[in-house]
This record gives sequence, structure tokens and C-alpha cells, in this order.
Amino acid sequence: MLRAAIAVADQGGIATLTMRKLAQELGVEAMSLYYHVTNKDQVLDGVVDVIISEINAVVSPIEVPAGGNDWKTAMRARILAARKILLQHPWAPEVIESRATMSFSIMSYFEGALAVFRSGGFSYDQAHHAMHALGSRALGFSQELFKPDNDDTGADDKAAELIEEMASLLPNLVGMMSEIAHDDPDSTLGWCDDQTEFEFGLDLILDGLDKLPR
Repeated sequence: MLRAAIAVADQGGIATLTMRKLAQELGVEAMSLYYHVTNKDQVLDGVVDVIISEINAVVSPIEVPAGGNDWKTAMRARILAARKILLQHPWAPEVIESRATMSFSIMSYFEGALAVFRSGGFSYDQAHHAMHALGSRALGFSQELFKPDNDDTGADDKAAELIEEMASLLPNLVGMMSEIAHDDPDSTLGWCDDQTEFEFGLDLILDGLDKLPR
């Protein structure tokens, strides 16, 4: 069922994942799904668990360093491996952020991340600060600063009109948005979060953490 739910979301986005659509994907009546789950929220919890399990599978071969500066290489590899999985399910970050509980799979992922920090000589207090600094980036995605409506087919035209109207009032903001806007749907989990921007932020944080006295 959960794999079918992921397939539905992969095809049309998370908004298309309804109990009726899931039942159609499985070739059963919608009501029969409620013998297995209580509601859609339980499906979403399960979907997140499956995706994080996929992430754990790809990061598990990355060895925890014995010590020294190799921690940064290992952490970077873990995070970029997680990101590759999320790029296969671009709707997943929104669902992950919406969950109220932390599954064992997510806890296992962060356990591995903390092991890498500890191998680099970080105290638990420093590792805690580091996880806060990374935020969702630790799982391979970052929150969007701006989030236009991607379902609006006229969004590009509206954005262009808005930029023209606001250029004299907000010159720096308009200038930034004009420069960073891109059309690269295969490398993004949001609007302006392409791979280069993600890695820039990740490296900035990891380099800063590496300078902490330990």
C-alpha cells in the first residue's frame, strides 16, 4: 500500500494522493483501505517512514570515520546521498515537515549523523548545535525562502509583472529574485533550491562547524 501511495505522489504530486486514488492504484474499493489504516495521516506517516528507510539504505555503507577531519567528508556524503533520494520524490520534504511524530527510521538517520559528529571530536552539546544549524538540510533539503504557486500555469508571467511593478520600490529584492530564478526542475526540491545553492549552504555550515574548538 505504501509503495503504491508513493507511486501516486511521484506521478502527480502529494495533492493527488487521496484514499480514492490510492484505492484505484491498488485496484480495490476505497473503503477496504480502512481495514489497514485509520486515515490518510497514517498513510503519510508510513510513506515518510518508507522514504527515510530508502535514505538509511543508501547512507549505511558510508563508514563513520575513526577520527580527525574525515567527519566532514562523511557528513557531506550522507547528506548528498539523502538528497538524491528526495530528488526522486520532490513532494517528500513537504510531507516530512508536516509530520508531528518522529519515526524510528528518522531517529536512526540522526543517530548515524551524530555518530559522525562524535567521530570528529564534537561534544554532544556541539553536535546538538550543529544539528540545529543544519536543520532540514541534514536530511537533504532546505526550506524555501520564497515559494510561488508552481501549479499556476501563468506563474511566470505573473512573476514578471510583479517584478516590473516592484522594481522601483524593492530594487535589491527584485534584483536578487531576477538573478536567482532558474528553470531546472530536475535538480531542485523547491523554487530556487538547486544543487549548487544547496551545496553552497551545506559547505558553508560544515566549514564553520569544522572551525569549532574541540
